[in-house]
Amino acid sequence: MRVLVVEDDGELAETVAVGLRREGMAIDVAGDGYDALDRLELVAYDVVVLDRDLPGLHGDEVCRAILADGRPSRVLMLTAAAAVGDRVEGLGLGADDYLPKPFAFAELVARIRALGRRSGAPVPPVLEHGDLRLDPALRVATRAGARLPLAPKEFAVLELLLAAQGRVVSAEELLERVWDELADPFTGTVKVTISRLRAKLGDPPLIQTVAQAGYRI
Repeated sequence: MRVLVVEDDGELAETVAVGLRREGMAIDVAGDGYDALDRLELVAYDVVVLDRDLPGLHGDEVCRAILADGRPSRVLMLTAAAAVGDRVEGLGLGADDYLPKPFAFAELVARIRALGRRSGAPVPPVLEHGDLRLDPALRVATRAGARLPLAPKEFAVLELLLAAQGRVVSAEELLERVWDELADPFTGTVKVTISRLRAKLGDPPLIQTVAQAGYRI
């Protein structure tokens, strides 16, 4: 899942980004509204975690721009204002969810995952293929009942391939959806991760390489 965190408090933004990356998400950070819109022009984020009280271009304007441009990104608005009226106003702007500060990190993760499931085509809450089963909410993947010891990126790649339901997923799409802007597109990151994932999945093989197109299950 690719997530944009828009927060002018640098320390908070970095703390949130580090925590979400540990949850297997690909995270980019924008420090103001103008930076956020620039990034949204380049990347189709699944979820935008948007601080409402941004300097320069206010978070309300960013939210309106996302809605006006018809972008598929879901918006989770953050604000220090916790009154019901503020929440109603934020949702009225087009935000998909609203979380007042301070917040519990576990709740932030749960809300982002819930919005992420709504950002694309509907997928089952638990993804299955044969004896392979992946539960995104619990972050657990099993094969033939045995839990797979997957690293966060391996889990994210497997989740994306299963959610594609047989569609070929290109290396470029995997790089964009699973890694963030810090990833070097000229490295063999995707190929190495696929190789490790195949080894952990075992036999019979599940991930098929489609020549000059990508990968599918």
